[in-house]
Amino acid sequence: MMSCWFSSIVIWFILIIIIITTCNNLVESKCAFEAIFNFGDSNTDTGGFNAAFPSQGPPYGMTYFKRPTGRATDGRVIVDFLAQGLGLPFLSPYLQSIGSDFRHGANFATSASTVLMPQTSLFVSGVSPFYLGIQLQQFKLFKAKIDEFQSKGNTNLPPSDIFGKSLYTFYIGQNDFTGDLGSKGIGGVKEYLPQVVSQIVSTIKEMYGLGGRTFLVLNLAPIGCYPAFLVKLPHESSDIDECGCLISYNNAVVDYNNMLKDALAQTRKDLSDANVIYVDTHAVLLELFQHPTSHGLKYGNKACCGQGGGSYNFNQEVYCGNTKEVNGQTLSATACEDPYNYVSWDGIHATEAANKITANLILNDGSIFDPPFSLHKFCDIQPVG
Repeated sequence: MMSCWFSSIVIWFILIIIIITTCNNLVESKCAFEAIFNFGDSNTDTGGFNAAFPSQGPPYGMTYFKRPTGRATDGRVIVDFLAQGLGLPFLSPYLQSIGSDFRHGANFATSASTVLMPQTSLFVSGVSPFYLGIQLQQFKLFKAKIDEFQSKGNTNLPPSDIFGKSLYTFYIGQNDFTGDLGSKGIGGVKEYLPQVVSQIVSTIKEMYGLGGRTFLVLNLAPIGCYPAFLVKLPHESSDIDECGCLISYNNAVVDYNNMLKDALAQTRKDLSDANVIYVDTHAVLLELFQHPTSHGLKYGNKACCGQGGGSYNFNQEVYCGNTKEVNGQTLSATACEDPYNYVSWDGIHATEAANKITANLILNDGSIFDPPFSLHKFCDIQPVG
C-alpha cells in the first residue's frame, strides 16, 4: 500500500515538473514576429527552385537533413537559423505544392534568382525566371488568397492580420552582380547596379503598403573570396590579397553595398514608422574567409564539395554532386567528410557551419545592423543547434 502511494506521489511530481517546464518554454518562446517572409536567391532558398525544376541530388543536404531538400548547401541556410532563433518552424517554399505549411510565413526565394528581370531563359543561361518582381507578385497573390480563404478555416494558412506582425528578409543581388562579371567586367556591371538597388527599395515600399513594417536587407557577400570566382574570374596575381581574395572584385562589392546602405537610409526617412535595417553579412563572411581558424573552421577559400583538390577544390567543368567526361577522363565532384570545417560548401555557397555563425550574429549581435537594431527587443531568442 505504501509502495503504491509513493509511486503515485512520484508520478504526480513528474507531471508537475513537465507542466512547469512546458509553461516556461512557452514563456521563453514569445516573439512579436509570428511569421517570416523571405525573398532571395540560392543563399536562402529552402526548396523553391527544386520544386519548380526538380534536379538536386546528393551530397546536398548531407549534414542536417541527411538528404537533398533544395537548399544549396550541406544543411541549413541562414533563414532556417533565423526561424529557429525566433521559435518558428522552417519556412515552406511558396512553390512547394505538397507538404507546405504557411501558418508562420513563406519563402519566395529561388536559386539563380536576380533582382532585375532576366534578359535570357533559364534553359539558356541558368538564370531563374523567379526574379524579385515575380517574387513580389507571388507575395501579393499569397496575401490575396489568405484573405479569400480565411473564412474557410484552412489550417495551413496564417490569419489575415499576419502581415503586420511578420519579419521580412531579403538576401538577393549576388546573381545580378556576378552573372555578367566575367564578360562585362566590373565597369560594365557597375552601370546597372543602381537599378538593382532601386528595385530592392521599391519592393520594400510596396510591401510596406501591404502591411510590412520590419525589413532586414542582407548585403552582398565578398564574392572575391569564393573558390568559384577565384577560378572563373580573370585577374592578375597582384589582385590577390594576403588572405587569398580578389581585391578589385571585393572592392566593387563594397561599392555596391555602400550604395544599398545609403538607399536604405533614405527609405527609412520615407517610411518613418518602419524598421528598414541594413545587415552587414559581408563583414561576417569576409572575416570567416580571412580568418577561418579564429571561428572554429579550417578552410576559407577551399570548397568542401568539388573536384580537383588544390587550393580551391573547384572545377568549373564539374559542379558539386556531378560526374562528367572531360578530355577523356571521368571526373566526379564529391563532398568532403567534414563540411563543418569549411566556409565554402560548393565554391559558390556557404556551408551550414558558416550560415550558422552568420545567423547567430544576426540574432544576437546588433553591431552588424545599420541602424543599431536588436531582435531581442521583439523576441526571446532561442538557441540554434
